[in-house]
Amino acid sequence: MKRPLIGLIPLYDEEKESLWMLPGYMDGIIEAGGIPIMLPLTKDDQMLSQLVGQCDGFLFTGGHDVSPDLYNEVPVKECGACCKERDIMEKKLFGMALKADKPVLGICRGIQFINAVLGGSLYQDLPTQHPSELEHHQTPPYDISIHKVKIVENTPLHELLNIRELDVNSYHHQAIKKLSTHLTAMAYSTDDLVEAVYMKDKKFVWAVQWHPEFSHKSDQNSKRIFKKFVDETI
Repeated sequence: MKRPLIGLIPLYDEEKESLWMLPGYMDGIIEAGGIPIMLPLTKDDQMLSQLVGQCDGFLFTGGHDVSPDLYNEVPVKECGACCKERDIMEKKLFGMALKADKPVLGICRGIQFINAVLGGSLYQDLPTQHPSELEHHQTPPYDISIHKVKIVENTPLHELLNIRELDVNSYHHQAIKKLSTHLTAMAYSTDDLVEAVYMKDKKFVWAVQWHPEFSHKSDQNSKRIFKKFVDETI
């Protein structure tokens, strides 16, 4: 059977002026039966439209902080580096993917970006804006679970995993503050941060705050998330 083609948002290194990709994103998709391709960093409408036509699904990866401009806030001093090129590209690509009803999976920055572009807002810096004893910014190794999330019953994530609690890894300093009205929460951390979302009216738009790209080799639930995403592109 022909494998679906999955477009991945590139990571960008300003210092080296280079595009790059973590192998876990690609390996997770390959294991799940897809073919991952790293996309160019572009805001060209014609190029993006062609990519939406040719790719069967899109993975919105981690990376830079989402610009507060997307949710009409002024950056606080603790806000990290943003990448204007990524924000522009992802906003265009996400809109085109939604219109074409192409499956989308967001990871880390991906959940934050999707929420922001759909009208939600973000905590720009958790330690100062949402203090908690829960560790959200672990040190290596990143494939080790560091806290639990509570999965909401009667959501697609609950149907997929059939569990009420999930151990996850965690490496972020931003998170959803106001949840977009277009999204429904599927999981929460024990300090009440939204950890997973989906869009009810689309074929497949999911996003998670944790990192299955780091844990998929050892964690069956991470594998299931990648598999569900790829299967929905067929």
